Amino acid sequence: RRFLLSQHHLPRLSSAALFMAKLTVNDLDLQGKRVFSRVDYNVPMAEQDGAMAINDETRIRATLPTLKVMVGKGAKVILTAHLGRPKGERIGTMSLRPVTKKLSELIGQPVAFCDQCVGDSVTEAVTHMKNGDLLLLENVRYHAEEEANDPTFSEQLAAHADVYVNDAFGAAHRAHASTNGVAKVITARGGQCAAGLLMERELQFLGDELEEPERPFVVILGGAKVSDKIKVIDRLLEKADTILIGGAMAYTFKLAKGLTVGKSLVEPDMVNVAQAALDKAIKRGVKFLLPTDNLVAEPTELAGKFAFGDHRINDSENIPDNVEGVDIGPKSVESFSEAIKGAKTILWNGPMGIFEDPRFAKGTFCVAKAVCEATADGATSIIGGGDSVKALNKAGLGDQVTFMSTGGGASLEFLEGKELPGVSAL
Repeated sequence: RRFLLSQHHLPRLSSAALFMAKLTVNDLDLQGKRVFSRVDYNVPMAEQDGAMAINDETRIRATLPTLKVMVGKGAKVILTAHLGRPKGERIGTMSLRPVTKKLSELIGQPVAFCDQCVGDSVTEAVTHMKNGDLLLLENVRYHAEEEANDPTFSEQLAAHADVYVNDAFGAAHRAHASTNGVAKVITARGGQCAAGLLMERELQFLGDELEEPERPFVVILGGAKVSDKIKVIDRLLEKADTILIGGAMAYTFKLAKGLTVGKSLVEPDMVNVAQAALDKAIKRGVKFLLPTDNLVAEPTELAGKFAFGDHRINDSENIPDNVEGVDIGPKSVESFSEAIKGAKTILWNGPMGIFEDPRFAKGTFCVAKAVCEATADGATSIIGGGDSVKALNKAGLGDQVTFMSTGGGASLEFLEGKELPGVSAL
């Protein structure tokens, strides 16, 4: 009832409203059925000892609850996913084969691999499956028809499926064959299409939990560009009690306030938009905090590569002409942490600085620590995917928040109120 009432006041949350009527994998009878399941195994990899190695297994672990339910129900589980952007070509470094080994280790049973995602090889592999077996297909984006949502390709993907389960929230904002087309094919033939448990949790926390958040509701936004998140900012200004802005996007807001930003990354064409957000915050009584000090460094170019020289604290809202802001400063860390401390609901999306460089990671890690401490005190903390999840994991704090989204672009589009094709097709 609370959800429906909130929907009456905020009708734009169409994806969440649609989801409430969806089947989940828990609702299905899967004994002996072939389940085509879209998962998000777009995991970071790097070459190590001549082979590709997985750097972060978060997205693989996130699928385990759904996989265990399907295996436990006696399904033959056919998994499909994408990795990177091969644009219709077979690129060896983007093969999903390394995921097979890691998934097998994590779930505690063998996982078969097929080096194709459609065709005779898949037919043969599925023929040999027994109830409870897992089969991972090769990168679906090796075929250009995937991103084109080609109907014929969707038919080929769905050729061996009785049921469709989508657990790939991170790809749900794309109307591709494996996220949208297959569901339509299976529905047309009378089959069931359901959400996985990860998809269910994603929409619960990014949708229902933020409909009527327990207050104070504190939003932390970082990252590079205002243009990437202005729709989210505008929407959250209608709900939040406090918004904290870090990362390079803060410098565009500083520019809007007439401050100097030196060589910091800014979007001059977004100054008017940033000013409109600042004005809306005042009008709605939302605390809108920008960094009051920064860590700055002089950008240099060495051998054609961009780098930073010595860094120092700039104890001023204005940034000198010869340096670039690379992190929030200690006073900003203190004020941001204080705002987070009293929160009952927290949404965080985007780092406070260039946290990948250990010299510029303190602001992001301190914010992460503050979010975890608030969570321990009873706050609901929701991490909106992308670099925030990477930062938490890098700080060793990933298990100390309420929920970490596996979606980057999908999380942002959902928070904007957009309908996600991968959800609406279920």
